Amino acid sequence: MDLRCGWLVGWLLLPGLAMAAGKCERLVVTGSPDAPPYLWQDPQNPKRLIGASADLLQQVAKDLGIKVDLLYAGKRSQALDEVRSGRMDMLADAPLTVTELENFDFIHPPLLENDYLVWTRKGSTLTYAEAGDLKGHAGAVSEKSRMTQAFGTFAEQNLTLTRTANLTEALQKLLLGEVEYVLAGRYSGLAAAQTLGMTSDLLAFEQPIDRPGLFLAVSHNSACNDPWLRGQLAKKMTELPASGLTEAALQRNIERWKAQQQQPPLPVSAPKQ
Repeated sequence: MDLRCGWLVGWLLLPGLAMAAGKCERLVVTGSPDAPPYLWQDPQNPKRLIGASADLLQQVAKDLGIKVDLLYAGKRSQALDEVRSGRMDMLADAPLTVTELENFDFIHPPLLENDYLVWTRKGSTLTYAEAGDLKGHAGAVSEKSRMTQAFGTFAEQNLTLTRTANLTEALQKLLLGEVEYVLAGRYSGLAAAQTLGMTSDLLAFEQPIDRPGLFLAVSHNSACNDPWLRGQLAKKMTELPASGLTEAALQRNIERWKAQQQQPPLPVSAPKQ
């Protein structure tokens, strides 16, 4: 008999528990709908989320013999509410915050790490080796960005950052000379630059300014939240970095996003992370 979410075979044979165990044969997962190449709405099936995070989680679930449905639950705040309540089981791309520890079990290590880089115009005289180098320089960051709490505190106290509605607007400010740099994820920045035709105009410093993890976060109210599931997911997260699957999934989904942008009209917005 196939085990799901840690239910013991003996328990499955007890009256009244079979139906409860059945709930754990399927995990309903959601996340950000506008963060390519990690997660975004499938333009061919808007009820679904696709991206690198989705591909990696599907592979992990397949290895564990668990069915996973990655579903659109609305904008980020709505997705959080759905998982907090237990109506959905897990977030695929949760930032680790102290306030959410009372709602979620975060699986360590993270599914992915999102390197945030300092992006500038080619030919810029801005020099950067550490965050303090940006003091006194005007920058921009998308309000959709989710960095670590430690960096957020540092930026609020030390940096001059304009928050824009999305990454596209931030990059446009950079090209217009309204700001000297933009803080953006390595892959979301690359996807945006390629989609907007800005690749030849921009460069990114290789040293990350922040490296928030994108964690699997299981709701305390999920029927599937038990030690077996958390332990198996943690084991798979530990194995992923050496597998080569992560980089392949990221590159594949950058190309996937670009291809979708070249086939208008598609009901997908520009990268917002």
